[in-house]
Amino acid sequence: MSANRLIYLPLGGAGEIGMNCYVYGYGPEGRERLIVVDLGVTFSDMDTTPGVDLIMPSVDWLAERADRIEGIFITHGHEDHVGALGHLWPRLRAPVHARRFTGALAKLKLEDQGQDSSVVQIHPARPAWVQAGPFRVQFVPVAHSIPESAALLIETPAGRILHSGDFKLDPEPGVGEPWDPAVFAEIGAQGVKVLTCDSTNVFSPHPGRSESTLHGPLHELIANAKGMIAATTFASNVARVKALAEAGRAAGRSVCLMGRAMRKMIAVAQETGILTDFPPTIAPEDAANLARHEVMLIVTGTQGERRAASAQLSRGKYLGMQMKEGDTFLFSSRTIPGNERGVLRIVNAFSEMGIDVIDDYEGRYHVSGHANRPDLETLHRLVLPDVVIPLHGEHRHLREHAKLATANGMAAEIAPNGMMLDLTGEVPEVAEYIETGRVYLDGSALIGALDGVVRDRIRMALNGHVIVTLILDDDNSALGDPWAELMGLPETGKNGRALGEAIEDELAEYLDRAGPKVLRDDEKLDDGVRRVVRQVAMEEIGKKPEVTVIVSRLA
Repeated sequence: MSANRLIYLPLGGAGEIGMNCYVYGYGPEGRERLIVVDLGVTFSDMDTTPGVDLIMPSVDWLAERADRIEGIFITHGHEDHVGALGHLWPRLRAPVHARRFTGALAKLKLEDQGQDSSVVQIHPARPAWVQAGPFRVQFVPVAHSIPESAALLIETPAGRILHSGDFKLDPEPGVGEPWDPAVFAEIGAQGVKVLTCDSTNVFSPHPGRSESTLHGPLHELIANAKGMIAATTFASNVARVKALAEAGRAAGRSVCLMGRAMRKMIAVAQETGILTDFPPTIAPEDAANLARHEVMLIVTGTQGERRAASAQLSRGKYLGMQMKEGDTFLFSSRTIPGNERGVLRIVNAFSEMGIDVIDDYEGRYHVSGHANRPDLETLHRLVLPDVVIPLHGEHRHLREHAKLATANGMAAEIAPNGMMLDLTGEVPEVAEYIETGRVYLDGSALIGALDGVVRDRIRMALNGHVIVTLILDDDNSALGDPWAELMGLPETGKNGRALGEAIEDELAEYLDRAGPKVLRDDEKLDDGVRRVVRQVAMEEIGKKPEVTVIVSRLA
């Protein structure tokens, strides 16, 4: 029998921020029992993935070994950690383990896709253990920007792994458990073979700030605001939503939550008992009947999402509410890189309406949920792992985190998506490379990133599309003229000639000179027609459009 080995394999989240999915395995080579940590998503953009709703890690490697998966462990309820569960679980079909609040969100993800939510098992935090094959797993509370986040302490016969999840060193997070250094010192004293650790803020040189530092500035801002005030923050940041609502009530305003995600998150927090003293709120129809200085809106849409409440308000009315000159709009959030254009669109729309827009003023109204560089060093010192493996970050984050660990006398290994590490020995070794990829949720369909659907969509967006219809009789002679339908292209070319007519004339000449061998062969005819269309379009408008050829043959 083969010797047992301990392996680590990131399928998403290592070399990128978002789409987290990590695999740990123990057992004979090629027959390891597996656990999965997180099944998250990332979001599309119009430049690279137009029309795509969500992007998920490919789990082909896992699906081929589904009978060896002991469980799926969810560290917390952010979309980049749990958002793919409902879509990918049917391929894995393993028990899902989570804490109470995270588990409630995981159940909703499964129910939204028509899956059986009873597969989600709810567990208490440390000191309780979850047995999953050769693994014993403990949920260790950490502070983050969503309640009941957890690191995972993973016990294996080959040593203990601490998977940090997303965390920050916050002694007063507002909602959820505070950072407790004594817990991590205790874990470190018992020995940690490997620390797989969040790298998001490794380039931030100052210690992270507590959520509690925002209370004073938020109360001051809202108390001094004239007219109506609206604030947007991440719906999952229950502590921030609560702090904003409390500041609004303290200023004598009625609070209205707007946006489905915001209302759902607060409702789940209340139903699971982690939020027991949220200020009372009113419905939009009631807010519309109050004086403007008596209303505070807390809305979704921190990243410029077109259908979220923030964007809708910037375009006019939303659920009967309308912002006007003299009102204030606060972004109590940070703009995720890549979303700047959408956020600026909203900011400028509000500015044109005479609304004062306030951002986080370098942390005055927002703090990160991730550990900064000094905080990472603190965790390293407390846990004293044999090896640090950075995760949750672009490659530059992983590399910088590894350099930080080695500068402090610890061994480190960079493992981007697809690199399987053998952790059994004293030093991690590369076991093999796994082909990784992405899966797109396109409407209600799951498609592979390499299927060509999005590639064709981008080509059509960049170059336009021409549909050519040909009718041939039974002796392969053309019946009537070719017909070209243009989409996404100028109507006229450089000489003022109608582009469609120019294409049709050239196609008619091509059919006249094409021999019977070409006209009988659909593939050759298709190639020839495409070549003519693109040549004419290039001469007239400088574009080579996508071409669809429809040939109808009369029997």
